Amino acid sequence: MNDSMYAKHGGIHFIKKRSEREINSFVSKLPAEKKDSLFEVLDQLSQAGFIQIVNDGKFADGDGKLEGSDEC
Repeated sequence: MNDSMYAKHGGIHFIKKRSEREINSFVSKLPAEKKDSLFEVLDQLSQAGFIQIVNDGKFADGDGKLEGSDEC
């Protein structure tokens, strides 16, 4: 399962390494202090091997448009 995706808020590029169900289950079990921000949750998912954050300098805006839009 290597699905390349972008976080809707923040636009971070990542590759999903587990199913959505597994990811949601993992996140729901995180303590509240590990869910202060989307970036913190993505970091926790990355550390646990559920996703791979891709450091390629590509980001998406809230509409999913790569490299942002003129309105942003």
